[in-house]
Amino acid sequence: MSMERFRDELSRWIQEKVLAAGARGTVVGISGGVDSAVVAALCQRAFPETNLGVILPCDSEALDVQYARLLAERIGVRTVTIDLTETWRNLVALVETAASDAPAETIRWARVNVKPRLRMTVLYQIAARYNYLVVGTENRAEIAVGYSTKFGDAAADLMPIGNLVKREVRALAEVLGVPREIIDRTPTAGLWAGQTDEEEMGVTYDELDEWLLTGRVAPDVRARLETLHNRSAHKRSMPPLGPEPPR
Repeated sequence: MSMERFRDELSRWIQEKVLAAGARGTVVGISGGVDSAVVAALCQRAFPETNLGVILPCDSEALDVQYARLLAERIGVRTVTIDLTETWRNLVALVETAASDAPAETIRWARVNVKPRLRMTVLYQIAARYNYLVVGTENRAEIAVGYSTKFGDAAADLMPIGNLVKREVRALAEVLGVPREIIDRTPTAGLWAGQTDEEEMGVTYDELDEWLLTGRVAPDVRARLETLHNRSAHKRSMPPLGPEPPR
């Protein structure tokens, strides 16, 4: 199947899932990266009149917003922008005052993981107002190693690119008309200035894609990826239920 035909199939899949749920359209958080660009473009094809892109800067780099707006203009998606920076700072300050005895080594991740959870809270509130579904932007590579925030960017009603490795996402972006600067941009979750996905994971996306598609990677890379995969198993399953009571 050509990537053009797959693009059309994915758009139809989104449309079918949304309508089957009794919803009217889609809402997507647009980050300025290629994954959210692809998902936003697919949703725009599925629901050209009832697709909403939400730009959610949160102590973010200016380039994130610039690329998000560039994408929105290119694909013709309606957008709203909600700056969560002050909300994030206030919430972090409140929690850190109440939990001031927390270990210092946990503080950085505790702070930055609030960002994707705040963003997802906003997306679900907007979706509820319009009777839309929240469409997630996680790809297969990220899901496999748990490179996401639980109940943050890992939460959604649909994950249309959840079976695509990174190189497939980029190929799909080409046929969707995503701007070249977004396709070629160094992947980042935007958690802090200068942060990159590959640095945080300790492997490249090429290595991760190859591991998923063929298994042919260097032994040290395999060991790293298997460790990430095993540690993140809880992110790929529903919360465990306790034992049943005596009846």
